[in-house]
Amino acid sequence: LEERLSEKRGARTGFFAFADTVAARSFSRVDDTHGWMGIKFQPAPRAEPSQIVIHVRLLDRESVAQQEALGVLGVNFVHAALLGDGGPGAVMASLLDNLSTERVEVDMIEFTGPAYGGVDNRLMSLGLVQAGLTHAAMIAADGRVVQPSAALYKKPILVVRGAFRPPTKTILDLQERALAQFVQEPGVGGEEVVVLMEMTLRNLMQEGEIRHEDFLARADMLGALGKTVLISNYGLYYRLAEYLFGFTKKPIGLGMGVPTLKELFNEKYYRELPGGILASFGRLFVNDLRVYVYPQRDAKTGAVIDADNLLVAPHLRHLYAYLRENRFIEPIRGVAADDLGLDARGVLGLIRTGDPAWEGMVPEAVAKVIRDRRLW
Repeated sequence: LEERLSEKRGARTGFFAFADTVAARSFSRVDDTHGWMGIKFQPAPRAEPSQIVIHVRLLDRESVAQQEALGVLGVNFVHAALLGDGGPGAVMASLLDNLSTERVEVDMIEFTGPAYGGVDNRLMSLGLVQAGLTHAAMIAADGRVVQPSAALYKKPILVVRGAFRPPTKTILDLQERALAQFVQEPGVGGEEVVVLMEMTLRNLMQEGEIRHEDFLARADMLGALGKTVLISNYGLYYRLAEYLFGFTKKPIGLGMGVPTLKELFNEKYYRELPGGILASFGRLFVNDLRVYVYPQRDAKTGAVIDADNLLVAPHLRHLYAYLRENRFIEPIRGVAADDLGLDARGVLGLIRTGDPAWEGMVPEAVAKVIRDRRLW
């Protein structure tokens, strides 16, 4: 367009180009139907172009329905970029007009160019999850937004869920020790493991809202540690497992502390699920998934609680014993008793009161971010 029409029409016309590439449902492709859409445009004649790229997952069961949904999405996309106000919020709000998340999921969006100079694409990823356009979004350690299937396809995956406010030495020890045991599993066999530090929307909530500055601070600290971030609305672990097994059949590991394992056996979370806790565990452990449990020191007695001596409700003890004996649940070994008892809330309290002891409780890269930005 620039080469052929700029001289003749460039002074009064803003050009744009739209493209997509899609793998839709066919006889040979039943699952993993997805594609990319992009638009590059001049917001005004002679202006430097800007660009928006999205990744979509097509969820209809028929190829004709997928084609129709893609057409509607494309019209929405072009209209929002060129005829709406063009702002990131307006674009995301318009994408699924006359569609639903049962038909289309947008799990990555990236704004670049002078029209979006002040846009932080990490916030756009968070916005996709908040708006319900996707259940999960990924951010690489260097701050780039990442399309999940490109990073997770056919890879072993280890996930550690947390609030990371801030990331402490304890949570990193949990991740590193869980990874050391996970890589020894026969199904992993020396393959590269994708490590994800997951924050759910609930983890991000502070006083009833999600604050962008707070989210970016946590993402920056995890990025400084070289960690990939997964943002999700999967409150229940079996839903997270189903999502991850949509990308890989390789082993998946979940690293967690004893308090989280206790919550995993709390039946109140499964009342709406037909089959209750048994159904949830059947869906959690249906493939090659293991839970690695970091020990905890009891605040009252000083006793160390781990996956071997944890007590669950009496009527669930046989279920727990089955999972433990079959190595679906594994204790994280080798943790010194002196390393227990440090939690992020305690560290946050020390930061807020100005007690310098907090600096020894977080990695130096995290401490630098906190000091430089005067967080909390």
